[in-house]
Amino acid sequence: IPSQPQPPQYPQIPSKPQPPQYPQPPPSPQTPSKPQYPEIPQNPQIPSQPQPPQYPQIPSKPQPQYPEVPQNPQIPSKPQFPQPPQYPQTSKYPIIPPQTPQMPGMHPSSINCDIETNVRVPCGLPDISAAECQARDCCFDGQSCYFGKGVTVQCTKDGQFIVVVARDVTLPHIDLESISLLGEGQNCKSVDSNSAFAIYFFPVSACGTIVMEEPDSIIYQNMMTSSYEVGNGPAGSITRDSSYVLVFQCKYVTSDTSVLSVVAEVEPIIVPSQVSALGPVNVIMRLANGLCMTKGCNEDVAAYTSYYQDSDYPVTKVLRDPVYVEVVLLDKTDPHLVLTLGHCWATSSPEAHTLPQWDILIDGCPYADDRYLSTLIPVDSSSGVQFPTHYRRFVFKMFTFIDYNMEHFRKTVYIHCSTAVCVPRQGFSCEPSCYRKGKRDTEAAAQKKFEPKVVVSSGEIILTASKQ
Repeated sequence: IPSQPQPPQYPQIPSKPQPPQYPQPPPSPQTPSKPQYPEIPQNPQIPSQPQPPQYPQIPSKPQPQYPEVPQNPQIPSKPQFPQPPQYPQTSKYPIIPPQTPQMPGMHPSSINCDIETNVRVPCGLPDISAAECQARDCCFDGQSCYFGKGVTVQCTKDGQFIVVVARDVTLPHIDLESISLLGEGQNCKSVDSNSAFAIYFFPVSACGTIVMEEPDSIIYQNMMTSSYEVGNGPAGSITRDSSYVLVFQCKYVTSDTSVLSVVAEVEPIIVPSQVSALGPVNVIMRLANGLCMTKGCNEDVAAYTSYYQDSDYPVTKVLRDPVYVEVVLLDKTDPHLVLTLGHCWATSSPEAHTLPQWDILIDGCPYADDRYLSTLIPVDSSSGVQFPTHYRRFVFKMFTFIDYNMEHFRKTVYIHCSTAVCVPRQGFSCEPSCYRKGKRDTEAAAQKKFEPKVVVSSGEIILTASKQ
């Protein structure tokens, strides 16, 4: 049996076509974010200033334990001129010892090391060797190293000056309290001192220091000077104090790790050409130069055993040196005659009546307004001369004239005295009365004013630098 026919298959109505697939629109471009710039680097941290080294301590009595000499700090990088240099810590470098302070006419090998133990200032570490001590221009006694009689300048690598000044650096001795630097400030005074030394410790950029630049280095220069006491008289001004000037430098070399210290000393005094001035023939003035040759001898007596000759002039003296003067009456044999001195004074030129002047004797007596009084030296039968009353002797301390602006020294001195011949009689003495004046003394002084007077002068005396 035929199978039942299958129902006809009707065509499928096509489904509604899907809407076309369009490509997705690209997303809107995003606004780029603000570019990230590298951060501005932070200013480098300025290293904290290193602790200043401990300068050498002056020992106190009794024998103290000296502190160790500090280790020199690190070499500084070249500072920004003219700002004070910053000295960051870097690697350690060997330290070059400071150069020897150069003194006029003095070499490092001749530094005077004769210093009392209780005023010595230690130089270097306690276990320093003799070679290291000598390299520092210091003195070594076999056990310890100490500063000698002079000036020592050291430059530390953290930019500090260390200056050690000895009282004996000049003759007469310098007044350590009178020293000053170019500028003033808290650090510009001595940080320690005793009767023989003063220590200065200050930054190289302080106290008026002058800064100079060279292609490969920076130089810090300062100057040390001393003040002096001035005596003012009616016709001139003098001083017996030393005038001290010291220029010193620290040189920082930026091309390597070396640090140098240099000391430049004032030029030595130039001795002028010889000039002599002789007095009248019948009265002469001469300068004595005898020395004590035995222990315990009298220096004033020994001085008049020898004299400067004409060929010895000009005579050179150091400030406060004793100047022994003798005035002699010549060609007279009367033992009753007495040579007298009225006014004795000094000038800076051979002419007796020029200015400036400084009184030495007035009416035969020491000038009372001079701090360093002159001394009359008696002449009697024990003096070894035939007619003692024909001689007058006195001694004064060497000085130098200065201008009224207190700056310029006049280094030549001439001595002048007005002289007279006196005949003593009863109730009248030719000798000056320097301490008490009674009626008779006043009458005698009045009579002397009418005696004929002759002025006699010395040869030239020149102030010279001390010989250490």
